[in-house]
Amino acid sequence: MQILKKLASDTAYYGLSSIVGRVLNYLLVPFYTAVFVAKDYGIMSDFYAKAAIFNVIYLFGMETAYFRFASKKENSPQEIYQTTLSAICLSSLLFSSSLILFSKSLANLMQYPDRQIDVIIFALLFGVDAIVAIPFARLRQENKAKQFALIKISNILMNILLNIFFLYFCHHILTDSSDFWFGFSNLKPTIAHIYQPENALTYVFGINLFVNFLQLFFLRQTFKGFKFQFPSARLKEMLVYAYPLLFTGLAGAVNEVLDRDLLKYWLPVGFYAGKTSLDALGIYSACYKLSIFISLAVQAFRYAGEPFFFSKAEDKNSPELFAKVMHYFIIVLSFMYLAVSVNLDILQFFLRKEEYREGINIVPFLLLANLFLGVYYNLTVWFKVTDKTYFSLIFSGVGSLITVVGNLLLIPMLGYMGSALVTLLCYFSMSALCYGYGQKYYPIPYSLKSALGYIGLASVLILIHYQIDFGSLIPNFLFHNFLIVLFLGVVYWLEVKTVKQ
Repeated sequence: MQILKKLASDTAYYGLSSIVGRVLNYLLVPFYTAVFVAKDYGIMSDFYAKAAIFNVIYLFGMETAYFRFASKKENSPQEIYQTTLSAICLSSLLFSSSLILFSKSLANLMQYPDRQIDVIIFALLFGVDAIVAIPFARLRQENKAKQFALIKISNILMNILLNIFFLYFCHHILTDSSDFWFGFSNLKPTIAHIYQPENALTYVFGINLFVNFLQLFFLRQTFKGFKFQFPSARLKEMLVYAYPLLFTGLAGAVNEVLDRDLLKYWLPVGFYAGKTSLDALGIYSACYKLSIFISLAVQAFRYAGEPFFFSKAEDKNSPELFAKVMHYFIIVLSFMYLAVSVNLDILQFFLRKEEYREGINIVPFLLLANLFLGVYYNLTVWFKVTDKTYFSLIFSGVGSLITVVGNLLLIPMLGYMGSALVTLLCYFSMSALCYGYGQKYYPIPYSLKSALGYIGLASVLILIHYQIDFGSLIPNFLFHNFLIVLFLGVVYWLEVKTVKQ
């Protein structure tokens, strides 16, 4: 139990950076949905969707390889760090230079011929993000969760403040003639030199690049003693371990973001009256943000869990320990799945413009999908600690096939609801496959009955919530949260009963 408390403590710190950071970032959702129309938000989502794929390419599995090799007793953590960071620096330089060289062609390929500068910004952003990922991984490997959290939160706060400064303060001084802004009129000439309202999206991307670049300064301590070390005798061995993770990561990114591209190109014209495919993409992406609560928990757990699993891999009692971790993990995620789903009538107002709320019914499916994605990440421990990373290709490959075929079939029939259902099917299938193979090669005594029971209970309560409507906000709010209390009561009764036995 003490070990679980340590994992929970580390998860809390990583969760602090993820949850506080994402909540702060989440405040940009109502901000962006107030500033941008659905079409522009769709363009922003399109760029960031492609960023998810390029981030995987730039890291090519070396982050996980670093954890694996740095945790081996026969290896020097400093040597592994230098080897990993050297490889990432060199590859990032090559990749980003190539993207910048062909930026005009890439902008045309994306059907944004006037956004070459945005392509260049993202090319630089990919390189910076890949390089800082390794120092962050070192902080995690050394259990410096507090420092990790502080840097992450500082980065996000600066991003938010700069967004507000340019997109709100500067924008209103230049475009609003009301009395409130009249006192700042003497600043107009200066602000006109640093901000052009018609390029607001480019400012969002540029701010992201600037604040991420500043992370190198905050991480300067991790570079002490660093020497460029390339090639290294260990590098080939690390690449053999990492290359399946590259393809796994690519497949995972495809599963996560391909629905955006397919909505953009595959949605029939006129499917949503008076809306273009970019409008639909903006609505889908904004509603997807409401599933962020489970994504936060999953990300926080991954930050703490990956080094934890590797550190406990050689313990003879590790299978039982991993099973307990999964058990409590599912309870927490099932609670979050229920709590968000039954309160969407309130949470929908974070989407400021009415047009974004049209897709609110997809959120419970996306929450459940992200729950199963979290389960999958938990299950992957077996092939990571046994060095059978090639199995990840199978699971992610199946997920990608479901994503592509499912979206091609369902988008013309169901629009973005089809994308949400396919996302759920994809992550459920990957979890089922990973569980089945894992029990064969590295048996872990997971309690399948309790896992499906808690997820099923949450789903049933959500269905009940949709069936009963009292017609006004307060009675509905009380009833919806009674369902949450009921879920917690069942969990308490079952868990206390289990402990006593």
